[in-house]
Amino acid sequence: MPRKSVRDQILQVASDLFYREGIRAVGIDRIILESGVAKASFYRNFASKDDLVAAYLEYQQELNAKDLEAVQLLFPDSSALQLHALIDRFVAKMKVPGYRGCPFVNTVVEFPDSAHDNHVNAVKGTEENWKAIEKLAEKAGAARPSELAELLRILCNGAVMLSYIQQSDFNPDHFSRSAHTLVDSHLFGWTPTRKDD
Repeated sequence: MPRKSVRDQILQVASDLFYREGIRAVGIDRIILESGVAKASFYRNFASKDDLVAAYLEYQQELNAKDLEAVQLLFPDSSALQLHALIDRFVAKMKVPGYRGCPFVNTVVEFPDSAHDNHVNAVKGTEENWKAIEKLAEKAGAARPSELAELLRILCNGAVMLSYIQQSDFNPDHFSRSAHTLVDSHLFGWTPTRKDD
């Protein structure tokens, strides 16, 4: 296995810490200590903490792109199955100990100033992710792909918040059933019957 570059080593340590503990809670000195690099090496690769945060968000975007690529390779002939597979991958992540939701949303919350670069980059990242889901929904034949993507987004963000509140009591399988049902209802025209209909 090839040895990681100093930059990749710093980024990996920072990414783990930022996700697990929060960006503001983790200082540069701790990242330098845990990555085992010299301070000069750190600043040769990242001029500031904000530069490191930008790289962290780019890295998270690359991971999302890899998820999409993986489901496309798994189901090359069915965008519908790709959508369902993405839901399954999301549910699997929610079941991993230490899950802390979406790194883009977390960053937006930590940097509420809409003009701050970290806020701007995080919003851009999450928008790109959901645009990719919308395109996938369109390819799958959804009559209203933008609506399906937005409803999935609301459902996902709600599930993440419940996972924070309920912690070990949260059941990701409830989200799974809701998300799969939502996708099928948009792709196949099934509409649940309301009691007052």
